[in-house]
Amino acid sequence: MATKTGISVWLSDPASYKMADQPDIAVTAAREFNEKHPEYHVEIKPHDFYTMPEAVTRAVEEGNPPDVAEFHFTLTRTMMDTLKSDGSPLFTSIDRAIAGRTEILGEPVMFDDMLPAARDFFRYAGELVSVPRTASTLVLYANMTILNRAGVTKPPRTWREVEAACEAVAKLPDGPAHGIAWPNCYWFFLQSVAQQGGLIADHDNGRSARPEKVNLASDEMMAYVEWWRRLHRNGHFLYTGTPGDFLGCFKAFENQEVALLITSSVDATHLIQRGERHGFTVAAGRMPYNDEVRFAGNSLGGFSLFLAAGLSQEKQDGALAFMQYLNSPRYVAEWAKLHWRIPITKPALDALDAEDWFARNPNLQPASEQAAETDGSLASLGPLMGDHAAIVAKLVSAMHDVLVDDADPAAAFAKASDEAQQILEAYNAYVDGPPRRTPRDYTVSI
Repeated sequence: MATKTGISVWLSDPASYKMADQPDIAVTAAREFNEKHPEYHVEIKPHDFYTMPEAVTRAVEEGNPPDVAEFHFTLTRTMMDTLKSDGSPLFTSIDRAIAGRTEILGEPVMFDDMLPAARDFFRYAGELVSVPRTASTLVLYANMTILNRAGVTKPPRTWREVEAACEAVAKLPDGPAHGIAWPNCYWFFLQSVAQQGGLIADHDNGRSARPEKVNLASDEMMAYVEWWRRLHRNGHFLYTGTPGDFLGCFKAFENQEVALLITSSVDATHLIQRGERHGFTVAAGRMPYNDEVRFAGNSLGGFSLFLAAGLSQEKQDGALAFMQYLNSPRYVAEWAKLHWRIPITKPALDALDAEDWFARNPNLQPASEQAAETDGSLASLGPLMGDHAAIVAKLVSAMHDVLVDDADPAAAFAKASDEAQQILEAYNAYVDGPPRRTPRDYTVSI
């Protein structure tokens, strides 16, 4: 029997993917791929997405890194800067490996079919550096039972509409104490700046070259911060007092302490179930945007697959072919149904439409529509920058001071921007050398 070419694929494994009554999609895809291509043996190894980067760098030191590794989108720049022991890049450009081919080992190359917002986040200097497998965005969830009582017939779509809805809810004699909540989390800032067409970093948001300057106090950022502060000062916004408190916000929405909640599109299933348990109807809508400026779009989050550099042509082609197989319409559609992720390819969207998935699950529709409406600008894609977690943590701490201590927003965010600039400069100096070095911090931004 001929020796099979082994391909090691390490995938991130967020706790939300673990469903005891469902087979793992990637494992099923690997088994089928191996049957279809008997000269290969794809082996899936799951890793906690928080510790995946350290596991990969440790494997590099030990001389056995994976052929394909999946990382959280906020680590994209960091993984681009990660080196092998000989000082060369650990991962290679997907576009260069594909080399213009439309199929690999008979598997159609899916990139042209991908939603641009999902695919192009992972472009740098015109090249695709990794392959997205899953995507999500921020959306708004509305307690329509409360809103209808207040005379609001649909989820608000803009900042003004949010304020109007909150004012209507506040007039209810037995309504919730606050109109809206969302966690104090970096993603909300980045999304809101992207919506308004603002940039976080220079060099085209870090997409034409490694960024050298970061701006956390732009006009777009301050417009969002001031709107948020106004909601809070007027008693409409509920802040739990704890940064990143998704669970506290979920509980407030479930207990009907607020009528509106902004959070990830992947939270739809459990938020709908919370409403059912407590006798109210939940409807999803787009993430509210600033109605005073042109809407540029919402950036997407998710996980993507990086291809190891230096593989033999046979192994590289097998890895690339499996990436396409994993992103075939059937698997993308199944992934979306199981985990309420945005279907990242047009054929998968068509397949879901054909089976009336969106008609039966309308609360998944806003995220997909929102993703399709982005203008493809560098602003709408969001920034690529090293030491992402440390930089965006400055946004969260500044906003905490504004909400809790009534700090001046301009001063708080100017300070945050200065501190973020120091972090960025330290990162660049370290990885650029001389000598060039692998990044020190692989913290995932959550």
